[in-house]
Amino acid sequence: MIPFSVLDLAPVTEGSDAAQAFRHTLDLAQLAERLGYRRYWLAEHHNMPGIASAATAVLIGHVAGGTSTIRVGAGGIMLPNHAPLQVAEQFGTLASLYPGRIDLGLGRAPGTDQPTAKALRRYFDSADAFPHDVVELLGYFEPAVPGQQVRAVPGAGIEVPVWLLGSSLFGAQLSARLGLPFAFASHFAPDAMDEALALYRRDFRPSARLAQPYAMLGINVVAADSDAEARRLFTTQQQSFINLRRGRPGLIPPPIDDIDAYWTPAEKQMVERALACAVVGAADTVQDGIEAFVARHRPDELLITANVFEHAARRHSFEIAAAVRERLLAAD
Repeated sequence: MIPFSVLDLAPVTEGSDAAQAFRHTLDLAQLAERLGYRRYWLAEHHNMPGIASAATAVLIGHVAGGTSTIRVGAGGIMLPNHAPLQVAEQFGTLASLYPGRIDLGLGRAPGTDQPTAKALRRYFDSADAFPHDVVELLGYFEPAVPGQQVRAVPGAGIEVPVWLLGSSLFGAQLSARLGLPFAFASHFAPDAMDEALALYRRDFRPSARLAQPYAMLGINVVAADSDAEARRLFTTQQQSFINLRRGRPGLIPPPIDDIDAYWTPAEKQMVERALACAVVGAADTVQDGIEAFVARHRPDELLITANVFEHAARRHSFEIAAAVRERLLAAD
């Protein structure tokens, strides 16, 4: 069975605040480490009241400092919001503090709405320069050479695995061309997943960083002691998607008993399409769902996310998912 990893957005739930979200993030990372998850990634979002991971590199340092073995990284840093040199310096610093444990995933979306993107970038530019920026960033991690005018200090000569993230064919093509590992955002945008995976694997060019293609797929896994309870917990994620589409992003809502009373038929269709890569249920249901997903898509790793309102229930969901992996390992 392939490795399981965790994607966290440091959710801020109704009745809570960012400080509580950060405590929960560290607690979940420590649990994930004990349960054998390979990596713990945090995602950059801005102007989202329910997501506290905007200062992603800072939060990665907090999590890495509170754990000892699990890899910690960005899933991802939205590169158009940043100068490549600054990202190299930040992650060179993190990798110097926590050697062999830091990952850098890069995305080309703004991670927010357009007004906020302009506020972040100041001198607004589009994501068209993303391939050039990735190459520039990779260069800063190479050993510095005599006469080099600009170098990342720290960063130059430090090993930081760089991933590309994507929800379309663009990320797959660029990952393949540069010989980088690829993480697909199938947990919220699965439409192009099969085509992107096929393209990435077909066109991959080996590089000094990676000898053969390595693809990680995002998947929603919400597990509980019964299928009914898991489906109820999943209504938190469903409501969050609806609220975002309605233009009313807010704090993460508690689960509800009747999701059909909350969404319109059109919203239901939209949410079910966006969250098609979801496994929701008790342990046996989750095992069957994960086994089928892996058999169909053959990822090299799963990146599991669970937007569950109550922290104890979220912990329990990841405990069940880890136990499912152990059962699948024993069956291999």
